[in-house]
Amino acid sequence: MRILFMGTPDIAAGCMEKLINEGFNIVGAVTRVDKPKGRGHKLVPTEVKAAAMKYDIPVYQPETLKNGELLPVLEELKPDIIVVVAYGRILPEYVLKYPKYGCINMHASKLPKYRGAAPIQRAVIDGETETAATVMLMDEGLDTGDILLEKIIKIGENETSGELFDRMTQEGGEVLCEALRNFDSIVPRKQVGELIYAHMITKEDAHIDWSMSAKDVCNLIRGMNPYPLAYTYYKEEAVKIVSAMPVPCDKGDIGEILSVGAEGMLVKAADGAVMVNEVRFPGKKTMKVEEYIRGNNIETGTVLK
Repeated sequence: MRILFMGTPDIAAGCMEKLINEGFNIVGAVTRVDKPKGRGHKLVPTEVKAAAMKYDIPVYQPETLKNGELLPVLEELKPDIIVVVAYGRILPEYVLKYPKYGCINMHASKLPKYRGAAPIQRAVIDGETETAATVMLMDEGLDTGDILLEKIIKIGENETSGELFDRMTQEGGEVLCEALRNFDSIVPRKQVGELIYAHMITKEDAHIDWSMSAKDVCNLIRGMNPYPLAYTYYKEEAVKIVSAMPVPCDKGDIGEILSVGAEGMLVKAADGAVMVNEVRFPGKKTMKVEEYIRGNNIETGTVLK
């Protein structure tokens, strides 16, 4: 089976490498265009491009898929099936209908829950205890196709989005391999259940609202780790909160720093408090609160905004 792979970030690269290592015939990789990064604005290849080049797989980076832009690639490679993981664009009809076996997608959620751009982060932020690596047939909607395979993945109580991403990469690659091996015998099923859209994460989403419950604040912090990291304002400075845990507390005002010490920084939330363990102040590296206060001061009584 000739497979054209379409994807962009590291989770996609990991899934593609799993297919390659399991002996599947990847005839080409389509990914987004290189983007400038860092102070020098040097063009950096996408993770899928870097992985494909490592295995001498041809790479294609169309600016758009509209107006038949990808058709020459399809006609050159003649894929039997297209495998998509986090490509970043909805596929137009001519792409969906070109391969003999259509297009399949690995999506990191229990569909139809968390359709959209940020299923892993949103699941962690919402305090979900489980998610899934789901392989579905693709149609012209946003993650609306029939399900081929679904593998349930438990979310740890203190697990960050970054940690879940790493596990999802492994599990997603495995479920893709299983779906492709058994493609002819799998009976697709319709999506049923609660529909939630996992909208793209914005900077505003990462701003901590201390009037939430302590558990919800900590879920937000986990969900925004490693990127973009949750943040709050300490005396007009935007301070990123890297890790924290909820603790019982019945005193203080919402957002007030109640104590600072070796155990961390205790901040009042709606129904308890949050013990902040790691912070990143402007111009500083990520530090444990205990380490930061050895050379810097954090004033108790300050209200975080």
